Amino acid sequence: MESMKNLIRDVADWPKPGVGFKDITPLLASPHFPRVIDALEKLTARPDFYVGIESRGFLFASALAQKTGAGLLLCRKKGKLPPPTVATSYSLEYGEDVLEMQPGTGTVVIVDDVFATGGTMRAATELCAQAGYTVVDRLVLIDLLFLHPEVEVKSLIQYD
Repeated sequence: MESMKNLIRDVADWPKPGVGFKDITPLLASPHFPRVIDALEKLTARPDFYVGIESRGFLFASALAQKTGAGLLLCRKKGKLPPPTVATSYSLEYGEDVLEMQPGTGTVVIVDDVFATGGTMRAATELCAQAGYTVVDRLVLIDLLFLHPEVEVKSLIQYD
């Protein structure tokens, strides 16, 4: 994992002053990406669906769905999915937003790239339940442990 961690670039004060952004683009462009998907898959049991959180969570959730034969669901920003949808609003470290998804049933694992304050993951967890799904796990590539959110996730890379 250390070789993968070395491919993550820190971008200070982006997208606004005071925010430290983790740029995973170099990791995605490297030959390590399939290893990331293999490692994420091993962290949890196979669900009926992987739920990708917009937008970088889509990359990991779709690769996991393809690898395991599970389905893929999208947790998108407001107005990006055709109806019917279920919505929830939430706060994040640099603003407010609304997430939507289409209703259904089955077990889901929610997938995102970075776990920071926990706002997006909390909202996605609530949204999945409102939409009729049973959340069995949450996966992220990067967990920023120093922010101490109150949501449990499984991750490959941690920053203290």
